[in-house]
Amino acid sequence: MSDRSWFYASNGQQQGPYPEAQLRDFIARGTVRADTLVWSEGMAGWQKAGEIPGLMSGVARPPAMPQAGAPPMMGGGGPLSMDFGILEFTWRSLVALVGMILVIPAPWALVWYMKWLVPCVSVPGRPNLSFEGRAMAIVPWFFGAILVAIVISYLDIKVLNLVETIIQFALSWLFVRWFVANLASNGQPLGLSFAGSIWAFVGWNLLLALSIFTIIGWAWVYVAQMRWYCRNIQGTRREVTFTGTGLEFLWRAIVAVIACVFVIPIPWMYRWFGQWITSQTVLAERGTMANG
Repeated sequence: MSDRSWFYASNGQQQGPYPEAQLRDFIARGTVRADTLVWSEGMAGWQKAGEIPGLMSGVARPPAMPQAGAPPMMGGGGPLSMDFGILEFTWRSLVALVGMILVIPAPWALVWYMKWLVPCVSVPGRPNLSFEGRAMAIVPWFFGAILVAIVISYLDIKVLNLVETIIQFALSWLFVRWFVANLASNGQPLGLSFAGSIWAFVGWNLLLALSIFTIIGWAWVYVAQMRWYCRNIQGTRREVTFTGTGLEFLWRAIVAVIACVFVIPIPWMYRWFGQWITSQTVLAERGTMANG
């Protein structure tokens, strides 16, 4: 074990590789804590340092107790995690927002932002997650949608507004498929695809819009939609599931909205909410979630 090289995650960024002696020095200084994600060659995925036998002061932490009724975690499976620095998130988000407002650089700003954000997510068994999409792939969709919106606005024909809405739904569906297909690990494409049909996609989004009138029902619809998204991610040996509940989503959304009224807490709220959603996305052996 002493000859192994280690990586650790800090503020959503991969650090390393470092020899084990240096990693232990980081542990002694508190740079790497028990809850810090680490990875070394031969491991199935990123793990908390405290869960690796003998790594932290020779004492290993026991694995987290499973919740009642939950299936046991299989090797290489488990929840996703996300982390990033608040300062970096803030300036990158502002730059991306400016790019979107200026319209012309929007596709490049969006891809640049995703290339930063996706590696902030840690996936069990898939180290160094990245996004390999190129802006030119979505330029025709993006500017095509803008052109359609301008023409419809100029003609001012009410029935064409429905056509514009349908086109926007279709483009959003294509964007999801493009995003999933361009995820990679260690620079190699994961070979994933999104199998959800455009009609189901439209149906879920219409249901979500209608659920707003129920005041709180939208939270349950959103969670159900997330489960549909996960079920339709194909190309992975493990089943992707979303385990969060509508009530958990609702109270967090209320807290986040109230906090964001004060503007300054927005980055912290985004990270807090994003970390919860990510942690509720779980990789499990196929069939185990249904049997749990």
